[in-house]
Amino acid sequence: MAKKALIFGSGGQLGVELVREFSSRGWQVTARKRGDVDITDSAQVEQAIATLAPDVVLNSAAYNQVDLAEREPQAALLVNALAVRNLALACRQTDALLVHFSTDYVFDGAAGRSYVETDAVHPLGAYAVSKLAGELYAQAYLDRPLIVRTSGVFGPGALYTATGNFIETMLRLARERGSLQVVEDHVASPTYSPALASRTADLVEKGLRGVFHIGGGTPISWFDYAKLIFRLAGLSPQLKPTDERQYRTAARRPKYSALSNAKMEAAGLHAMPTMEAAVASYLEQRQRLMPVTA
Repeated sequence: MAKKALIFGSGGQLGVELVREFSSRGWQVTARKRGDVDITDSAQVEQAIATLAPDVVLNSAAYNQVDLAEREPQAALLVNALAVRNLALACRQTDALLVHFSTDYVFDGAAGRSYVETDAVHPLGAYAVSKLAGELYAQAYLDRPLIVRTSGVFGPGALYTATGNFIETMLRLARERGSLQVVEDHVASPTYSPALASRTADLVEKGLRGVFHIGGGTPISWFDYAKLIFRLAGLSPQLKPTDERQYRTAARRPKYSALSNAKMEAAGLHAMPTMEAAVASYLEQRQRLMPVTA
């Protein structure tokens, strides 16, 4: 009998890939998009999980408006923290594994190197605090949750969402402007969602638990990321570097929040693709999905 997976946030960039990946591996997948179940409502969550009795619950739903969270921290906490508590409590009642996705923003970026799972956390703003609180709720109510921290997720699912992703933003700005500026003093490890979903499924099927980092294969500044996008897309807008002093945002962000995948790889999982390979694959799929506008 096929194992059952219940996926919340199935309409997002990661969620659509989780549905595809687990389905391709023979799991019986139930997908829940925003509006199907309100994960901030404990009764709805309990009913959804108790009715299905899944082996695994994957939570890729999130409030990810980093700057807006500074104006509405309660909204971020409701989705990123208290909703995770609802999921953890319901999973505890049914003995389901909870797989929860967190973020590189739980770190302050002061280390100046890629972060490992045992590094001390120090969130810098409302969004980051809410995501760390989600981790803590999962760990408070469950003995063996699986928490996956990732960074700057991008995938083809962005073509069907309102917020898009960094690649879509860069391509749009290149069309609209003759020149643009991107920060070069912030480094992350942007993560390709199909590869993230595949590695997540590997962790689940290997029976691994605890905190794992799954970031893009190459730490990169956002400026260099933009350069890579334009080169692979065959575009040549005037691109200028800037820094956080010139480009102020409402929320503080870690300056170097790349994630080390060493623990994941030591567990026998394949290394993540390089940024070049990931962006090239994204653009290829984008061309296939949007042949007219790409």
